[in-house]
Amino acid sequence: MTPLAAQSTAADSNVAAVIVNYRTPELTERCLAALRVERALVPRLKVLVVDGNSDDGSADRLSTTIAGPDYSEWVTFLPLSLNGGFGWANNQAILTLARQQVPPDFIHVLNPDTEVGPGAVAKLVNELLANPVCGAAGSLLIASDGTPAASAFRFPSVGREFIGAAQSEAIGRALGIAGIVVSAEESREVDWVSGASVMFRTEALRETGIFDDGFFLYFEEVELMHRLRARGWTVRHVPASRVVHIEGAATGVGAAAADRPLPPYWYRSRRRYFELTGGAALLVAANVSSLVGHGIAGLKRIAGRPPASKSYRAGDLLRLGFWPSRSDTRPSVPNLGDPPGRLPAWMARR
Repeated sequence: MTPLAAQSTAADSNVAAVIVNYRTPELTERCLAALRVERALVPRLKVLVVDGNSDDGSADRLSTTIAGPDYSEWVTFLPLSLNGGFGWANNQAILTLARQQVPPDFIHVLNPDTEVGPGAVAKLVNELLANPVCGAAGSLLIASDGTPAASAFRFPSVGREFIGAAQSEAIGRALGIAGIVVSAEESREVDWVSGASVMFRTEALRETGIFDDGFFLYFEEVELMHRLRARGWTVRHVPASRVVHIEGAATGVGAAAADRPLPPYWYRSRRRYFELTGGAALLVAANVSSLVGHGIAGLKRIAGRPPASKSYRAGDLLRLGFWPSRSDTRPSVPNLGDPPGRLPAWMARR
């Protein structure tokens, strides 16, 4: 690894971006086009595009695009034989990058439904260079209508589960419980940042391991950043790094689908997060708190003040993620240096 002490700017840094495509090849191509412009500021930027067994022609289309003159020198393609989930697919790329003769100093995980704004990648690099104990730095996400989207957060807690299910900021203020979303105009330390655009310090991942592949989708980045912070690394939100994000383009889960039920794996991932970070007692306390919050939301609905979102449902929580699962107490975290290809834990359990 190139000594970071000898580096002072993004132009000197060895950076790799990872984009995991799943049936969104046109969005992945737009993401690549924006990164191509960014290479003027980060000339050593390389990209590894992963296809998670889309089975819709994505792999052939992206392989052709990447082989073209605009991308062949700095973008490589990694088609996978199964859809192992967000964290697992990113892990295959990260493990591949770590086995290079000169691994990257920083790894930028990007959703395919993102487009980096001018200087967005360079600003994340410079934030990490300026803060040697920072293990991850995340961008400010911008919705397709140009408004800022939730990008930085506090960790889930029993109290936040209550006010989140109740969908009442007023109750949170009365109880002195800060909401999960953090807003900031300047760079600052936070608990965790969105995995849609987050840059990791490779040195930090080497110490803590990468994504836990017991998650299929959702909460995997929260758990990883919980691990980073537990080992003394910080996580920072960088509002100057602006990235347009078409939320939910690949999953159908997002602000545009507020009345669509959350998928079963969302509840299972939430359960795993609480068990890994606090055990069965924390999970049960969070679930009871959430059910009480749902009761308050139901009363608001009866009073003619329906909550903004109906996607998080008490019945689904009881059915899919209420009770502890022994398998969710066992971490499944690959380390840099491990070979890629191991089945994800969530699939091995099945």
